[in-house]
Amino acid sequence: MSNSIATRKFWPGPKAHEALIAPSILSADFARLGEEIRGVESAGADWIHVDVMDGRFVPNLTIGAPVVKSLRSVTRLPLDCHLMIEEPEKLIADFLRAGADGITVHVESTRELSRCFQMIREGGARVGVTLRPRTDLAEVLKVLDQVDLVLVMTVEPGFGGQSFMADQVAKIAELRRRIGPKGGAHQPLIQVDGGVNLQTVQAVREADCLVAGTAVFGASDRAAAIRALRGGR
Repeated sequence: MSNSIATRKFWPGPKAHEALIAPSILSADFARLGEEIRGVESAGADWIHVDVMDGRFVPNLTIGAPVVKSLRSVTRLPLDCHLMIEEPEKLIADFLRAGADGITVHVESTRELSRCFQMIREGGARVGVTLRPRTDLAEVLKVLDQVDLVLVMTVEPGFGGQSFMADQVAKIAELRRRIGPKGGAHQPLIQVDGGVNLQTVQAVREADCLVAGTAVFGASDRAAAIRALRGGR
């Protein structure tokens, strides 16, 4: 397993049964994004999840490195960038310079996956890998020793607010079996993204980190929502 996590701030805390919570800014109010991020930081978020879409790999188009650079100035939390883009190797350096603490790339998006991992690691960031729901987990398992995090998508990448795909939970269970007990040191973290809320959180309790958009940004009490998600209830 990977033994060179870029920074300890990406590791779970002493309560290994409690997941890290990474609110996705895809569900935030972009007209006041800085305020929104400071709000979830104050509410107890662990990371800020940044969904980057290029209109090619996925049909939607979101933000780029300049926005990540702006976000870096408003929060001390790790910026967890999920690149849903074709040929990420062409833009990884831009996101590193912008202040990304972690970069996750899709196995389907590049023919130079190992090069992407090397670029991210040499840039001092956490290396992540992910896959579309229809992609076989074997594509990730063969690079497990090169990464610090595996993101399991429980929706199709590209849009927020989708329904949770329960058939993807089996991938989490298999990853947990391959990686080892939750909370172990120096092993890849398992992250889940897509439809995670108080109704689905129990199904993904084996994950180390939960990406939640609407469940956090849409909550009237964001601190309570984060506490409930973290506790798996």
